[in-house]
Amino acid sequence: MQEKLGPILAAYRGQRGATIPVLQKVQAVLGYLPEEAIAEVGRALGMSKNEVYGVATFYAQFRFEKQGEHTVKCCQGTACYVQGGRRILDAIEDELKLPEGKVTTPDYKFTVETVACFGACALAPVMVVDDTVYSKLTPAKAREILNKI
Repeated sequence: MQEKLGPILAAYRGQRGATIPVLQKVQAVLGYLPEEAIAEVGRALGMSKNEVYGVATFYAQFRFEKQGEHTVKCCQGTACYVQGGRRILDAIEDELKLPEGKVTTPDYKFTVETVACFGACALAPVMVVDDTVYSKLTPAKAREILNKI
């Protein structure tokens, strides 16, 4: 891990005020913030691991678990929910065989997230896989899309 983070951390050594940009860069390299990386950031910035973790947990942008190769975002906003968004989400979780309480498949191929609203209410229900928007979904159509990936 040191070889990946070394150049980032060297540029900010001792700069406690750079915590957020450093965490962003570390997450960009690793895809998430494992405990070891948080400890290294703390050592480089002159902060405790708990201080760094406190900053990271305050912001929703930071992830603490390895993410899947593909991200599936399922809208649960009012329009999508009324049009069957919960059924779509249930179908996605079932198709991917997500373990109870987990959002990433054991093989790290998919991570599933819920979103409050994409702003595509006329297309409800909607899911986005990576950067591709799928609209007017049914549970069967959502399963079909996932199986093609």
